[in-house]
Amino acid sequence: MKIAILRESHDHEKRVAATPETVKKYVAAGAEVLVEKSAGSNASISDDAYKSAGAKIAASSSEALKDADIVLKIQNPNSAEIASMKKGAVVASLMTPHKNEDVIKEMAQKNIVALSMELVPRITRAQSMDVLSSQSNLAGYKAVLDAASEYGRAFPLMMTAAGTVAPARVFVMGAGVAGLQAIATAKRLGAVVSATDVRMAAKEQVESLGASFVMVEDDEVKNAETSGGYAKEMSTEYKKKQAELIAQTITKQDIVITTALIPGRPAPVLVTEDHVKTMKPGSIIVDMAVEQGGNCPLSEPGKIVEKHGVKLIGHLNIPSRLAEVSSTLFAKNLLNLMMLITKDGKLTIDWEDDIIKGCCLTKDGKIVHPILGGSDNGKPTAKAAPATKKPAAEKKAPAKKKAPAKKPVAKKKES
Repeated sequence: MKIAILRESHDHEKRVAATPETVKKYVAAGAEVLVEKSAGSNASISDDAYKSAGAKIAASSSEALKDADIVLKIQNPNSAEIASMKKGAVVASLMTPHKNEDVIKEMAQKNIVALSMELVPRITRAQSMDVLSSQSNLAGYKAVLDAASEYGRAFPLMMTAAGTVAPARVFVMGAGVAGLQAIATAKRLGAVVSATDVRMAAKEQVESLGASFVMVEDDEVKNAETSGGYAKEMSTEYKKKQAELIAQTITKQDIVITTALIPGRPAPVLVTEDHVKTMKPGSIIVDMAVEQGGNCPLSEPGKIVEKHGVKLIGHLNIPSRLAEVSSTLFAKNLLNLMMLITKDGKLTIDWEDDIIKGCCLTKDGKIVHPILGGSDNGKPTAKAAPATKKPAAEKKAPAKKKAPAKKPVAKKKES
């Protein structure tokens, strides 16, 4: 079994999908590992380090891919890389399926098995493979450091002979993995921190980190979380109430960090231009959702801009800005998935495994994931099930009307 590790070709991507540590484990498991030349250079990993771990260095991506059974990447492969892969190869990476349907189709046409790392289900058994959590954790940390570097005042309370410096007030919008890490980091730097989220379950987590929780609490909040742990998009009425509360809260803040994302959809607007206008001059907004349209319409992808006296930070691919450590975590997530689908140096994919069913996009030359309109790994989707039951229910209805009143009573007693 051959495993290919490629140098990432996407803009703003410095991470690499394997480290010397994970390469050693692949080799120990019986695999031959080919690493494209300079694949880890942006993550401070040299080719010599990969060689020492047992990998071979390929001069180009096409050389690494030629006979590879498994291809490991950070971002989805491009058309040239797909063309160099052999039929039946397995590719594991962030696929961003909603934005890359053409790429997914290309892989299906070449009978490539595409495993989308962001679709790994959030179940206990798959926690060690969850790249969204490992990368968001680092992104939340880095967002606070980015804010601190642009903020013109200090974070902690300082009492000096010359006077007292008030602590920075930080407001985190969204208390998922990134938001919670942002809260913890801001607290460690000495800021006064508050946070908001549409999920009631987040309140206890936020308060356990020493931050205050800001939220509109009504009946809609009870169903504000999906089974996968993501926040749902709220109703227009709820958004209006929340906006009013945010408007009152945001005027008191020095730094606002927004983290709200909805998988497959544009990021919700949390901070409007009117909100920005009420903020103090010199305040900071870090828009972590800028790549999906942004939580603030004034933020610009890949730029730091100033609007109405407020700096808006819109860095792209924040985890990649900590390439060495984010590569280490991502590579371990991939290693854990590979250990699930290989044994004794051979591919042994269990297509009935919930983890594989959750993240497999293409198989046997077809798109199989329901998120892209495919069937569930070759089986009919759950949506088709009610269609066969409905006519039967309609046929039974007239029979119940003609039946004597006593018979239904007798049936109930028997049951």
